[in-house]
Amino acid sequence: MKKIRIYLPIIACCFLASCDKGFDEMNVNPIALTAVDPGYQLNTAIVNTAPGYGNLSYETTIVKQMITPFSGQGSAANFNQDNRGVASGNWNTYYQTNIKELTDVVAKTKDLPARSNLYNMARIWKAYSFMLLTDTYGDIPYTQAGKNYLEGIATPVYDTQESIYTDILSELDAASAGLDASKAKVASDVLYDGDVTKWKRLGYSLLLRAAMRLSKVNPTKAAEYVAKAVAGGVMQANADNAIIRHNANFTNPVGSQLNGGQSAFFYLAEDFVTFLSKNNDPRLASIAVRYVGATSGAQQVESRANRTPGVQIGAPLGYDNTTISAAVTVNKLASLWDYSQLDRTRMAGLAAPSFLVTYAQTQLLLAEAAFRKWTTGDPAVLYANGIRAHMQQFASYGTSTAIADAAITAYVQANPLAVGKELEQINTQYWVASFLIGPETWANFRRSGYPVLTPNPYPGSDLKTEPFIRRLTYTDAELNVNKTNVEQAISRQGPNLLDTRIWWDKK
Repeated sequence: MKKIRIYLPIIACCFLASCDKGFDEMNVNPIALTAVDPGYQLNTAIVNTAPGYGNLSYETTIVKQMITPFSGQGSAANFNQDNRGVASGNWNTYYQTNIKELTDVVAKTKDLPARSNLYNMARIWKAYSFMLLTDTYGDIPYTQAGKNYLEGIATPVYDTQESIYTDILSELDAASAGLDASKAKVASDVLYDGDVTKWKRLGYSLLLRAAMRLSKVNPTKAAEYVAKAVAGGVMQANADNAIIRHNANFTNPVGSQLNGGQSAFFYLAEDFVTFLSKNNDPRLASIAVRYVGATSGAQQVESRANRTPGVQIGAPLGYDNTTISAAVTVNKLASLWDYSQLDRTRMAGLAAPSFLVTYAQTQLLLAEAAFRKWTTGDPAVLYANGIRAHMQQFASYGTSTAIADAAITAYVQANPLAVGKELEQINTQYWVASFLIGPETWANFRRSGYPVLTPNPYPGSDLKTEPFIRRLTYTDAELNVNKTNVEQAISRQGPNLLDTRIWWDKK
């Protein structure tokens, strides 16, 4: 019996040891991903930038292109309110996905010569992403952002916007120059299918955009980098546009909102419709629809649809769905549902493309740069090219949205660049050419001061010192989790309010 008591544990131990051998290998899923191709990570970051709900609630409303009179969870720029649930949209989207993916791609490919094009494409898109973030919020995490997994940095410090722009300019310049068409093509690139020439033009066009942001705070550096962008080679035609294509599997985010539960909520703003209408702009016929006589959202049906420019009436800002009845009476409409909307069967369709950076925008920025003597070229010609390119861009939404060449030519000839009004005209056309690209429209409006718009007069505004929203506020989550670093940024930049101007936004 003693032998049994002595040897059984030994046998059991041997048995357990033999069972444990290879146990880890047995519990590994043989078909699970162990690594992700960085090319797919870049694509994820790109498609994630398609403007969505926040674009409607803040940016396009701030610049008076879109408006909703309805209150509730979506109350935002329509009432000049600091709704952090909506204002956090860009922050959450970019930091939780884009910046993490792009930081990882850059780290994976930095020391791989065979993947140098992917490395530089990721750097360009990372610069684009950070430009949008810093233009929206001001000082933000930059040098330490996206490094929680790589370096264990969970609470990154906030960099000044000035230092961020200094690095963005350098990154765009170096990454664009580093692209090499003789090297391996990046497969499955959702923007340009690996076309390095188009990526290079995108990089230099973004460099031009970033340089122009400095027009008030550092014109010398602005001129320096405008020259570098032009020398490198910016976009040459609409074929170079950075576009996200949508389909049934990945629908347009704006279209998803306007074809879903928000279909009767958003309207074209009075200022935008009036500008297009007064100037006989053929783009209005491609953008707008009015469901004439509708007295409810349910009556916004195709049988009431009228796309004729002459009947379009934009909704005024400054009202909610109750007080707008006074304006409805003045406009002789059946109800607020009778105002003009963005056509959700065309430009706001589920499969409509999302434009991010365009040849039209680039030509208009070059027109301003040429006017400022920061580059060569005739500002009037570049200005006309920008208008023409944007009108031609409408064909991308479908044949029913395309603008005839004769109509384009007639408009361009009737609206030449006028002496003494160059900056206003160029940047007002940039406002139109950037329609639905809310973050860029808003950024250029703050930088240039154009178009000249009257402030949203809604009572009870959260704005205290400014007539327009100048930035969006830091998220409540960030204020809780990364409090020390956020407070340092606030002490530098100014109060965490909608009124606080960011570094390049000078009066």
